[in-house]
Amino acid sequence: MHTLSNTSNDPVKQAGEAGNVAALISDLQQLLPASGLIMSTESQRPFECDGLAVYQQLPLITVIPETVDQVQGILRLCYSHRVPLVPRGAGTGLCAGAMPHAEGVLLVMTKLNKILHINQHTATARVQPGVRNLALTDAAKPMGLYYAPDPSSQIACTIGGNISENSGGVHCLKYGLTVNNLLQVTLVTIEGKLITLGGDGLDEPGMDLLSLFVGSEGLLGVVVEAKVKLLPRAPRVQVLLAAYDSVTAAGDSVAALIAQGIIPAGLEMMDHLAISAAEDFVKVGYPTDAQALLICELDGTDAEVEEQLAVVSQCFKNHGAKHIRIAKDAAEADALWQGRKAAFPAVGRISPDYYCMDGTIPRSKVGYVLTRISELSNTYGLRVANVFHAGDGNLHPLILFDASVDGELERAELLGGDILTLCVDVGGTITGEHGVGLEKMPQMPYQFGDAELAQFRRLKAAFDSEELLNPGKGIPTLKYCQEYRSLQHG
Repeated sequence: MHTLSNTSNDPVKQAGEAGNVAALISDLQQLLPASGLIMSTESQRPFECDGLAVYQQLPLITVIPETVDQVQGILRLCYSHRVPLVPRGAGTGLCAGAMPHAEGVLLVMTKLNKILHINQHTATARVQPGVRNLALTDAAKPMGLYYAPDPSSQIACTIGGNISENSGGVHCLKYGLTVNNLLQVTLVTIEGKLITLGGDGLDEPGMDLLSLFVGSEGLLGVVVEAKVKLLPRAPRVQVLLAAYDSVTAAGDSVAALIAQGIIPAGLEMMDHLAISAAEDFVKVGYPTDAQALLICELDGTDAEVEEQLAVVSQCFKNHGAKHIRIAKDAAEADALWQGRKAAFPAVGRISPDYYCMDGTIPRSKVGYVLTRISELSNTYGLRVANVFHAGDGNLHPLILFDASVDGELERAELLGGDILTLCVDVGGTITGEHGVGLEKMPQMPYQFGDAELAQFRRLKAAFDSEELLNPGKGIPTLKYCQEYRSLQHG
């Protein structure tokens, strides 16, 4: 783990002093029912980390509000007592973005979980932040609609968390990330004020503050309501699988297909280690001798899908696919996707621990980057299983290690850091959908210059001048950057 500190001297360093805490607890007890305030050590254990469990920290206090008024009251109290606050949804994030602050309040939003309204005529839904991603799609299904963003954790992750991280998923290639499927957000500022960003139309006058807020990782405000777009279900969905003898050939197929103007609903890739693990786990008929698989989903009218199916199949054959399997029905299509969606737990069966990375690269660099990842894997002596959204170049290398072996976690982190800087070097980014949080802080000064980082800090200050919202995450301080650059040159 990196050792640079990303905390400011004031006010966070002073937050949590005995006087502040005692007064804050007294005020919270008046605001919330007893069940909404958790203070014992053991009762707070379930909240000490998010999906990146190597970073753990107990909060000072955990609060679970049930109404928007309570959320406003909590933020006002934290602001008046100068106590840090970390928002949390379902805790499925993978960048330690929801890791609690030792001297602060953890605000758990899961009880604000109502679907307020689904409008079939406008294909929109109003939801509270604690609504689960998949629950929204299930509720819209009888109307012939669905919510497009579908992270692997969609059975558990919440819309509020999706907004904070700008989550994507399998279908983001064609239908966009959370920001592309969002019309409006109502948020609470650190001072407890309600602000609405966006509107009912595809665009609103003035600066696009909605897009600024999406992906801000709890640094600017707390979501209490959202209005999202829903999409009509396509008349036909067709899934095919292509097997390759090399990851380079599979990567080249992806770039070639997009260059032909075909945008699949989903286009996913798995390497040999991930294929073997998934097949051993769910037994869906993946060819375990393949070095890479592409899973491609096409949707549209019958005519559209038939035409695209021919083009895709020929493109894959032209670029080295040794086997193409077209799902004959919905059950077989679901099975092909089941293997991909089970890849993360499947890898967990073959290694005591794994570290899931999240970098994004140009599609044309997929083959090169996967080859370099293999070389880095050999250098560090740690296996890497690659499962990712090939269509938009969002990599999810899974670094396998054993935390009980001295030094393996540190090696895994170093390998992960090298993968992220590799992504930047080829023209990509250090994150696609997981966020920066605490995990990717060392790579922020690598990707961004001092002027850019200074602008990020000014944007943060415009919403939260006291640095009380999720402090120490996402944006490195000036001191952090100076220490980083000193280490790089020293």
